[in-house]
Amino acid sequence: MTQAPDMGSLHDLDEHRAAKEATAPAAAPVTLVKPTTPPPGETVPAEPDDAGEAVDRPDNPLADWLTVPDAPVLPVWARSRASVVANVTALGRLTWWHTRYHGIRAPKYLMKAVLLAARGFYRACVGLWPTLSAQDHTAAVKALKAQSKARPEDVELAVRLQAAHAERTRTRRWRFGAAAIGVTTAAVGFTVAPPLVQVGMAAAVGTPLAYLGRGKETHLLDQAAPPIRVDMSAQQLNDALRAAGLLKSGKEGQDAPKVSCSMGPVRDGRGWAVIFDLPRGGGKTASDVLAKREVIAQELGVDEIQVIMSRVRAAKGGNAGRVSMWVADDDPYLGTPNPSPLEKAERFSIWDPIPFGQDARGTRVAIPVMWQSMFFGGLPRRGKTFSQRLLTAAGLLDAYVRHYVADGKGGADWMPMKAVAHRLVMGAEDDAIDALKAMLAELLAEMERRFALLRDLPTSVCPEGKLTPDIVTKYNLPVIFVTIDELQEYFTAMEKDDREQVINDLCRIARRGPAAGFISNFASQRPDAESVPPKLREIITIRYSTQVVDRTSSDMVLGKGKAAQGADASVLSEEHKGVGVLVTGPASYVTVRADYLDGPTFAALCRKGRALREAAGQLTGDAAGDVTAAADAAGVTVPAIVSDVLEVMRHSPRMFTTDLLAALVNLDEDTYGDFNAERLAAELEAAGVKRTSKQVKISGTNGAGYQRRDIEDAVPAEILLGPTG
Repeated sequence: MTQAPDMGSLHDLDEHRAAKEATAPAAAPVTLVKPTTPPPGETVPAEPDDAGEAVDRPDNPLADWLTVPDAPVLPVWARSRASVVANVTALGRLTWWHTRYHGIRAPKYLMKAVLLAARGFYRACVGLWPTLSAQDHTAAVKALKAQSKARPEDVELAVRLQAAHAERTRTRRWRFGAAAIGVTTAAVGFTVAPPLVQVGMAAAVGTPLAYLGRGKETHLLDQAAPPIRVDMSAQQLNDALRAAGLLKSGKEGQDAPKVSCSMGPVRDGRGWAVIFDLPRGGGKTASDVLAKREVIAQELGVDEIQVIMSRVRAAKGGNAGRVSMWVADDDPYLGTPNPSPLEKAERFSIWDPIPFGQDARGTRVAIPVMWQSMFFGGLPRRGKTFSQRLLTAAGLLDAYVRHYVADGKGGADWMPMKAVAHRLVMGAEDDAIDALKAMLAELLAEMERRFALLRDLPTSVCPEGKLTPDIVTKYNLPVIFVTIDELQEYFTAMEKDDREQVINDLCRIARRGPAAGFISNFASQRPDAESVPPKLREIITIRYSTQVVDRTSSDMVLGKGKAAQGADASVLSEEHKGVGVLVTGPASYVTVRADYLDGPTFAALCRKGRALREAAGQLTGDAAGDVTAAADAAGVTVPAIVSDVLEVMRHSPRMFTTDLLAALVNLDEDTYGDFNAERLAAELEAAGVKRTSKQVKISGTNGAGYQRRDIEDAVPAEILLGPTG
């Protein structure tokens, strides 16, 4: 414990600071001085407390010479290789753009140059005519004549008059002659010269004439800079903030308070950038500015999707009233989608951040998923599943990632995962729900087994009690990637007790699993309390939302109060497919245009992931025993009707015909929408399926149906004899 200071010994801090500043020397930049080593046997006397500042003392004559300037040696753009490369690349792109821009307009520039040269030739003739016609001598003679009339007796003036007249007539002859000879010689030389020389001569003559023919507002080249769609100045910014109620109006006789801009407004890419501080005394903070995004956008004359704002934190030199704002010229999230870099990758480490997309300025956004859990939400057909698949796709290219996948919809989006997934649950029927509960039980058992193993490992191997890349390979503990799409389908189809049990299991996996190498990747179309309970959503660390209907729905996905901070997915429109708001922390968010990875490309990555796992001996579970996936890998063609029926019967040894038809329609409505029992039987028979019985018994009920073993018998024997497990 520390002793409390004596209240009688307290003194005024302002007086103390004033006295200290009066006696202290002027501040100077800090300079480092190399210490000297004393000779052997000698001791160094104790230095005073200010020995380290001895070089800065006023009595040191070398102080100014030894002072190191407190300024960076290189400009900002040249302090890193990435910055230099980026700026050189930008210069090259700008040069190439200007070259194309002016190259297309070269005929226009040539015509304009000819017209200017013609005007310059006219001006040259007008200017040279007095000299060629000896008008200057004529003026002198006229002056002499006027003087001689006033004083006739001036003989000398008459002599000068005659001499001037003789000079005028002589120079006129040789000036006109020289001009005629010069023009004739140039014309003859131009006629007989080679084409390249003719071009040079024309340029040598035309350039000065065009320069002479120019006007004050005449420009040979067009203005190459593209028009600025949005203009912004400090005054406009202040007016917008004042209209939003963030700045007070000035009182009579006083200036209105204004923001202090530490940068800009300046052009930054395809928009305007500015960093400003709110004035003190107004009681407003940066959070208040973010909450007024829509009003500020309206006052600036743009859509709110074009206004990108964020707080500048203390780590970057900010404070509670500093805001960074970027206003785009147009909607920065429209245009051709960007293909995912994973499309051409051969391998990927799940320990590295996963490339996910680009922000409004085109900056790459990557998501580190180790030790994290993720939740995707949003309206249907806005790219939610495509965005969620990007993270799972990265795990495909790492052989030491084991996938557990469940799709409540049971459509074609996740069907290619049959080639890789250790467990794959499709649909939300009773058998699929049972398979989901069994999968979660298996995951919880594996999680507890891993924690027991990690606790027993020595500190030298497992220093933090968590999974490491070395432990993954040495103890064969691959990273577990749990992907569940359309959560609301499972929850709405379950009974209350089953629903609560599944929710508790998912919470345990999301909360405790990361330390054991579990990555949770969940998604739902309806992020309400019934579809996805808050106690599950609130423990998710990374969230992504495509367009939603309102700010309340946005907060359900991204977290309570995020819309007020600026993370609002309701501002997105129907055109923003694949665009969403990404929240990576309590105060970190960005609107991202996710990379594009279509279905065929995702299927190709699944096949590549299967090959990687076969080579590493990591192909396990459902993927190892999937006959259709094995057929695809072996290059054996299986009839589509057989493959699809096996997919929908994945969790059932037998199925009624009516249920099978409904499942096929859910899988591919375009193909199976018109199927009935007779057509299904005919297609399967044509594909080689021989039914041992047309009746099946399920839960004590008999009905027309199919046995899965009958469908599997239609698959080539060499595939069925492959590895299972």
